[in-house]
Parts: sequence; structure tokens; C-alpha cells
Amino acid sequence: MIYLDNAATSWPKPPGVLKAMTDFMESSGANPGRSGHRLSIASARVVYQCREIVAAFFNSPDPMRVIFTPNATQAINLVLKGLLKPGDNVVTTSMEHNAVMRPLHFLQKKGIQIKVAQCRMDGTLDVLKLKELIDSHTRLVIMVHASNVSGTILPVAEIASIAHQYGALLLVDAAQSAGILPIDIIKSHIDFLAFTGHKELLGPPGTGGLVIHPEVDIESLESFVQGGTGSRSGSQEQPIDLPDKYEAGTSNFMGIAGLKASLEWINQKTPAAIYEHFQVTHKILKEGLADIRGVKVFGPRTSDYSVGLVSFSIEGKTVSEIGQRLDEGYGILTRVGLHCAPAAHRTLGTFPEGTVRLSPGIFTTQVELKSTLKAIQEIASS
Repeated sequence: MIYLDNAATSWPKPPGVLKAMTDFMESSGANPGRSGHRLSIASARVVYQCREIVAAFFNSPDPMRVIFTPNATQAINLVLKGLLKPGDNVVTTSMEHNAVMRPLHFLQKKGIQIKVAQCRMDGTLDVLKLKELIDSHTRLVIMVHASNVSGTILPVAEIASIAHQYGALLLVDAAQSAGILPIDIIKSHIDFLAFTGHKELLGPPGTGGLVIHPEVDIESLESFVQGGTGSRSGSQEQPIDLPDKYEAGTSNFMGIAGLKASLEWINQKTPAAIYEHFQVTHKILKEGLADIRGVKVFGPRTSDYSVGLVSFSIEGKTVSEIGQRLDEGYGILTRVGLHCAPAAHRTLGTFPEGTVRLSPGIFTTQVELKSTLKAIQEIASS
């Protein structure tokens, strides 16, 4: 089997991830912050250590501004629904995932204006077009860092500079980039960074979070979920302290232990080496697919503007047929269709059918990629 669906969920995980989760349940397993006994303290230590690792990974100086959520989607919703008020306007791009587009559509009905900067057909963005949409009423710019359909990387730091000129904040959806691209919230001036643990951060599902820049005034960001935190239990008001303000209820502590292990593995492997790996995989796939008659490849031409994934179609064949034949005939697992990003597919010109997406992971070998290209060539010529 060749697994090329890492943009959905990375597989396999580093060997230490499952062990860390099992060890947590066997040796800790209690609810951190809810009790003062030894197991609760042991659990709290693991969670805080993970918070520190995440903060360092994205160059956040304050671990308490790392908010754990079940996924990037909830982190995005936290900002959109906690920050925006009727009369505000939001600027976004035409390459966004439904994790952005659906809550924006919901908020539009509540009196929030949405402006969409149209990207080019390869997914790249004309920054001047986005700048034209920002004005003094713009509260937030929200953008994907790397497309989950085409892999296209958008210029985060440049857009942050423009947004801040108008007093707007920047929220970056790093679901596809975290773990592949180096991300520094200070150097890039990212106000809010939404990340997920189960993709190229190589952690378990049900993990993710929001990293808040140290200069963001958290009084302006309301918590849209309230409940027990273990702190200030005598008050019926949600605590204002971080991270408790945004972490109501019991979190996925076993998953957080696994995320801690995966980040430790990435740090040991070094992010630079991982980034180089994905540049190589992208080049192999892009150049190999370009040589196959009848295959159309979508997205930017060079690896410098893309993470490792590649989307394609074959003339005269549906994407469903291609995906099924790759799976059943060759044991190659891909994802076909719209990838929860119809806006991006409209931009690429692939709506409504979508594409076949090949998304290698850190454990994908060049031999597997060459076998995949050979299979695609056989399907295209049949």
C-alpha cells in the first residue's frame, strides 16, 4: 500500500506518538487543573510541556497564549465568532477551505461584511487585489497559508503588513503548512495562528489549537464556549486568565500527550530537513505528471510556491474512476473530489468535479512516488 492522503490525515505517525498516549493513560490519565493529587499534577505537567513545545515551534514567547482546541476548524471559529461584531468587514481569499468559508457565510447573515480577493488560476494571490478590499472598517484578514487543493503558498508576512497598516488583525489557517513550512508568528506578524495536530505535525486526531500573538488584546476576543476550567470555580463568569478563557471543559489530554511526542520527533528530525523533503516530493510528482499525456496538473509550477501535495486530472476520465483504479488496482490511496474547498476549486477551474490529490508525507519514499507515476501513466493510456 502507498498512502498519499496525508493532507487529510498523516499516516503513519512517528513511533513515539502511540507510546506517549498509552503512557499518559497508564501513568497519568487524570484531569489536569481539576485536582491537586499526584496524577492530576502529572497530567498537568505533560499538557504544559506540550504548550511550551508548541509555543517554541511557532516562536511564541508566551506558552499561555497557546490555546488547545480539537482542530484548526474550532480555532478559526473561536476567532471569527469571538472577535467580529455586526458592521465589521472581513477580507479573505478565494482559495479558502470550508473551515473558513462556512463560518464566514454564517456570520454574513449576522451583519458582517465579507470581501473575497480572487486568486489566480494556479492559486497564487495578487496582493494588490487584496489590498484594494481593505479599509478602515476591516476588522480581520483571514487567509490560508497553503492550499489543501493545490498546495499553493500565500505570502503571509506581506499580507500581515498590509492588514496592520489599516488596523486590521490577521488570522492564518496553517492546517496544511504547519509541520512543512517554517512559521514564526513574530517575524511574520501573525496575530492568530490556527493549527491542527493530525496532519503534518504528525499528531493524533482531535488535537490542534490557536496561537495568539503577544500584542493582541485578548479582551477584544470573547470566548464562544463557556464552562468548567478548574480555576476560579466560585464564579459563574468564564475566567479571563489564559488559557482558561478559551479552554472550557475537559480537553483531549491523551491526544495532547501524543502531539507533544510528535513535535519532539519533528524537532529531532529538524523542520529544515522536513521542508526539503517536501520540496523534493513536489518536484518529482510535478515533473513526472507533466510528462504523462492527457494529465493536467493544477497549482504553481515550482516547489518554492507549494507544499508537497499535487492535484491533477486525466482527460476523458472522471476523478472518481482514477481514484478507484489507483486504490483497487495498485494499492495507492489518494483523495478525489472537492476536498472540502469548493471555493478553491472554482478558482482553479475544477468545480464541480474536483481533482485527484496526491499528498505525500514525511515517510513517503521516492520509490513510492515513482510507482505512483507509473500507475497514473498506465491509467492515462488505457
